[in-house]
Amino acid sequence: MKHILPELTYNYKDLEPYIDALTMEIHYSKHHQGYITKYVNALEGHNDLLDKDVEEVLKNLDLVPEGKKQAVINNGGGYYNHRLFWTILSPKESKMSSDLEKAINNQFGSFDQFKEEFMQAANTRFGSGWAWLVVTNDKKLKVVSTANQDTPFDMGQPILALDVWEHAYYLNYQNKRPEYVENFFKVINWEQVSKYYQALV
Repeated sequence: MKHILPELTYNYKDLEPYIDALTMEIHYSKHHQGYITKYVNALEGHNDLLDKDVEEVLKNLDLVPEGKKQAVINNGGGYYNHRLFWTILSPKESKMSSDLEKAINNQFGSFDQFKEEFMQAANTRFGSGWAWLVVTNDKKLKVVSTANQDTPFDMGQPILALDVWEHAYYLNYQNKRPEYVENFFKVINWEQVSKYYQALV
């Protein structure tokens, strides 16, 4: 299969002022493309793996040769994580489904309590990494975070992702990660998050 940048459904400037156009352009065309290129290079000669979607490979790392495994975790993770991230961003205001709203209220007590827990996961992730909302194997919602480009598949299937690497926000926010995390909630595509949720329960 071809491993190429997914097409964005919005322009670089559309998420302003919360995510600026230059950050979007560099993040998408340089960082994300870089991960895809390095992932493909890491698996050169392993067409059986390159023929699979990156998500399938990351969920079956025992199939990856030992000498290639860390490169696949790092670059395949960057490839997959960003691919999900772009889809849950939107310049348009959106509403989550009643099913997702109910699940959030049941699991966290309220949306505000969920938001607080998610923001804490994002803000306290030391160094680089991601904050996630995942659906666990027993169909429950859980907020988790991972380091670097690690994926959260051992904890659940992600339906919401926030990149807290400095490259995701530093041009606009400098060291003010909490402000970036707060503003992230103004550009979440809840309709898409709801679709991901619905497909898993």
